[in-house]
Amino acid sequence: METFSNVDLAKCGVYKYAESDDFEILLFGYSADGGEVKVVDLANGEKVPDEVIAALEDTDVIKWAFNATFERVCLSRFLGYPVGKYLEPESWRCSLIWSAYLGLSQSLKGVGSVLKLDEQKMDKGKDLIKYFCVPCLPTKTNGGRTRNRPAHDFGKWQTFKSYNKRDVEVEMSIQQKLARFPVPECVWSEYHQSERVNDRGIGVDSEFLKNAIEIDTAVKSDIRDKLVELTSLENPNSVLQMKQWLADKGLEMESLGKKEVAEVFKDRSA
Repeated sequence: METFSNVDLAKCGVYKYAESDDFEILLFGYSADGGEVKVVDLANGEKVPDEVIAALEDTDVIKWAFNATFERVCLSRFLGYPVGKYLEPESWRCSLIWSAYLGLSQSLKGVGSVLKLDEQKMDKGKDLIKYFCVPCLPTKTNGGRTRNRPAHDFGKWQTFKSYNKRDVEVEMSIQQKLARFPVPECVWSEYHQSERVNDRGIGVDSEFLKNAIEIDTAVKSDIRDKLVELTSLENPNSVLQMKQWLADKGLEMESLGKKEVAEVFKDRSA
């Protein structure tokens, strides 16, 4: 799948990524039972076939993907599942887990390269993902828009669809290459347990966190007020201002990092 969200996937993870109000699946590439690869252009109004939708929710139908967590969580949002509810992990298999189990790369491109597949992941992917899948900066040139859509570059969009199809072909080729080295069922069981743990998350006392944040804010404000009174600095949080104030008092500091400050206190107390 190719998707859009205003949440940074690398920083926040797939759960927050898919929970964004701006989340959207743009392209959905699939193959049923090793057949022809098809790409559904959801961004341009095409629909995922009903039989495919039914298969996604059918726990008797095994679904494969490379880093299947991403597909499973994103498709749960696409299918209208509420936050915290996801497609059952037991009917999913992950070719990234398979590759890792055999000591191979954990990137689709890396696995394809090592296995010398006839189909290799397209190198243009990063640029296309940056163009269509993440927000863009508004400029005079792009008319002030904050997102690039298919109509903004039809040529790139067609290439993006080819990229999506190629990824499915590479994933299928990986399965064929690794067929003689299956993952034991006990490992899949561990994988599914891990998925359930991540789906469930960790219980948090939200009232406790709220109070802790309020205390932190109050303490920081109190300390700042005391520093202003002590130093007469406009902004005691400014490293430059504080270093200059210390220098005026006869204490030259290269840095105000914790380690350096601790060393000064150590020397003064010796």
